Amino acid sequence: MQIVRIGDGSTERHTADHIGAKAANLAGMASLGLPVPPAFVLPVKLCAAVIEGDPHAERHLIDGLREGVAFLEGVTGKRFGDRRAPLLVSVRSGAARSMPGMLDTVLDVGCSLAAVRGLIRQTGNPRFAWDCRRRFLEGYSSVALGLDPAPFSAELTRIISAEGAENDRQLDCEALERLAMAYHDLVEDDCPSEDPEAQLLGAARAVYRSWMSERACAYRRMENLEHLRGTAVAVQAMVFGNRGLTSGAGVAFSRDPSNGAVEPVIDILFDAQGEDVVSGRVTPLTEAALVDALPAVAVDLRDILARLEREYEDVQDIEFTIENGKLWILQTRAAKRTPRAALRIAVDLVHEGLITPHEALRRLKCVNIDSIVNASLDGAGKPIARGVAASSGIAVGRAAFDTAGAERLAGAGDAVILMRPTMTTDDVAGFAVAAGILTAVGGRTAHAALVARQMGKPCIVGCAINFDASARKAQIGAAVIQEGDWLSIDGDAGAVYLGRGKIVEQRPDDELAEFARWRSGAHHRAPRSEPASNC
Repeated sequence: MQIVRIGDGSTERHTADHIGAKAANLAGMASLGLPVPPAFVLPVKLCAAVIEGDPHAERHLIDGLREGVAFLEGVTGKRFGDRRAPLLVSVRSGAARSMPGMLDTVLDVGCSLAAVRGLIRQTGNPRFAWDCRRRFLEGYSSVALGLDPAPFSAELTRIISAEGAENDRQLDCEALERLAMAYHDLVEDDCPSEDPEAQLLGAARAVYRSWMSERACAYRRMENLEHLRGTAVAVQAMVFGNRGLTSGAGVAFSRDPSNGAVEPVIDILFDAQGEDVVSGRVTPLTEAALVDALPAVAVDLRDILARLEREYEDVQDIEFTIENGKLWILQTRAAKRTPRAALRIAVDLVHEGLITPHEALRRLKCVNIDSIVNASLDGAGKPIARGVAASSGIAVGRAAFDTAGAERLAGAGDAVILMRPTMTTDDVAGFAVAAGILTAVGGRTAHAALVARQMGKPCIVGCAINFDASARKAQIGAAVIQEGDWLSIDGDAGAVYLGRGKIVEQRPDDELAEFARWRSGAHHRAPRSEPASNC
């Protein structure tokens, strides 16, 4: 077995079937000269054998990790887990087809106590170093060790309360050190927290195993991806968005994936790592904040979005990190989009000369064109709240507060609005039966929002909702919502209404007429071969 190196100057392209779509696109970006942190990839073909415990696969895994780490050390000039110039890595998944948020990632691998001292020595920033340590222990304990996250959450809550802070982002370096040491005590008997090589092996095994997680299996069933053979494992040198206010992490789309508008959608959190943005636990800032804080980075990001869209001839969804004012691109992929956006984007890309009508028809092959409408609410009254519009469309349904409640109400024949404090990919079964989704926190670019758009579900995030889980009710402003009450949501305006509004639908006639012309023209041609569908 050979590892694939990314960032060694090679311009070789690799197939998604071999190293996963995420790593294949990463290698493609590196070959274009874009700022991509160096990485190496263990192939998809190892996945099933590692999960089954095959000893030959285990040997290949261990040897590949050692070879890859030596490569990263040579490229970066750092040493894995070193006490003076430590190299930390992320361990990421990547199947041949995108499965946003369904597979696992472990960040800051190699962050032993010795490495913490090295980070402090390197950067002069102890808060950053201890933040990396506690993030590693949080992620590794959950993903690699399968430990209950409740004790970790309890320690975090205790220290936040003791410090009089609102959240972990307000903790100083001394509080983060105490938090990291409390986490260390929780995992002391289970975690190789001082052995970077053991950390890396455990993380890689866990990422391969995540292929068979309940949410990943459910997603493959829903999206007809059960033919896929597994995930690759990509190990990438860490770049740090949590080094201060000139650092950050974010997600960006080259066009609006909710409605198809020709305008980038950019979410960012400063002094944060990527998981903070895509997890949906925090409501991020928008492009305006990036322009104010780091205008040159904002210009570079827009330029890269436009370049990637031209290169891949499709709307791109990227993850990025800014470290001390330098922009790094961590991944790019074709953006998940609503059916309505899919039609508009296809028409616009044809007009711009990026794709042909034949290619546009191929991309729309799995979209139910007859169901595409521009919807609005009639007679809904004044909204009781507004949030951030994350996926376009109108939904009217009964309120449900968890997946079980959504499945129960949907089973009785009612439309459902799934209401959650945060939106995670663990709720994917609830997404499937819901007519719309409403959350208290989270961003337009969180993994779960991507899944909602892919499913064509209207979605509003960052809405001021107070939940009472024991009483199965929620409060929005002065309105108290019981489970089963009727709500209406406008995913274009980000507005929430009480009661059953009337949905008024109009067809996007101009775009549908163009689609009909393409299809009519296609009937007069008989292409010799049809590319594989993206469905």
